[in-house]
Amino acid sequence: MGLWQVNADTLAGSRFVVSPLAEAIASMKTLQRGAAAHPGERAWLDAHLPAYRERLAGDPVTALLVRAALGPKWNATFLTPTPAGEGEPTFEEEVARIRETPPQAARDDLTETLRGPLPARLHRSDLPERTASLLEWVWREAVLPYWPRHRRIIEADVVARTARLSQGGWAAALDDMRPGMRWLGGSRLQINTHDYPPREVEGAQLMFVPVTPRQGWVSWDVPRYAVVYPCSGALAGAAPGPAPEALSRLLGPARAGVLVLLGTPKSTTQLVALTGQGLGSVGRHLRVLLDAQLVGRRRAGRSVLYYRTDAGEVLVAAQRTG
Repeated sequence: MGLWQVNADTLAGSRFVVSPLAEAIASMKTLQRGAAAHPGERAWLDAHLPAYRERLAGDPVTALLVRAALGPKWNATFLTPTPAGEGEPTFEEEVARIRETPPQAARDDLTETLRGPLPARLHRSDLPERTASLLEWVWREAVLPYWPRHRRIIEADVVARTARLSQGGWAAALDDMRPGMRWLGGSRLQINTHDYPPREVEGAQLMFVPVTPRQGWVSWDVPRYAVVYPCSGALAGAAPGPAPEALSRLLGPARAGVLVLLGTPKSTTQLVALTGQGLGSVGRHLRVLLDAQLVGRRRAGRSVLYYRTDAGEVLVAAQRTG
C-alpha cells in the first residue's frame, strides 16, 4: 500500500486549500473518462462532453497528450502541480505554472507516466503550452459557469471535515476522503492501496484540496504535499431543481427550496452551500418551517441535521403531483 509517514507537527500544521486549477483538472479527467458518478454529473457531461470531444478530434496531438498525461496508473507530474500553499491564487496564476514547465521536464514526466517510450508525435517542445491551453478551455467552458456554487460546496466540505476532526480526530476526518485512504495511526497515513514505497512527510507542508468532481490524486513538490479529494456525495450531487410552483407561492421560493432539499437530512452549512443563500436567511427559513412542524431536527455529534417531517413530506408530494 502507499504509505506516508506523517508526524504530529505536520498534521497540526496541515490546511485545506481551494484550488481552481485542481477543479479544472478534475473536470478534465471526468470529461476524458466520459462516465458520470451521479445524476448531476451526468447532466453536466451531457452539456459539455460533445464540445470537449469535438475540440480534441480537431487537435489529435493534444488528444494524444491528454491520454498520455493521465497515464494508466498516475498523472504526469507537470499536469498536477502541488498548490503553492500561500494565499489563494487565481486559476490564471495556477495554470501559468503548467505553461512554464520546461519542455524536457514535461517529456520526462510523460515517459515516466507511460512507463515506456514517448510516442513520436509527442517529441515536441509545446506540450506544456498545449496542456495549459486545454485546461483554460475546460475552465472557461465547463467550470467557470458553475464555480460560485462549486466553491460554496467546497467550503461546506471543509467546514464539515474540520468538525469531524474536532469530534473524532484524524481518522474521522481522513478515512473516507478518497478511495483507499485511511489513517492507520502511529504517524501512518495510507494514501492508496497501490504497492508504492513509503514516503517520509515529516516536517512538510501538508494540504488537503477538495474538488467537486469524483476525482482525486496526490502530488508533491518537497516540502509541499497535497491530497486532492472529492467532496462528499451529499453536497456534490445534482444541483437543486426549482421547487414546485404552487409550493413556492405558498411558502415563498427560497423557503420552499429549503424544504425540497430536506428530503435527506442536511446541516445548515450544507443548505447554505446548496442554495447559495446566506446563513441568516437559511436559519430564518428553518425556524419558520420548524414552527410549522414541516421539518424536524436532530443532533449528530456536534452537528444539527434538519429533515422533513411526515407533514412536510405530504406537502411536498402533494405539490409535485397536484
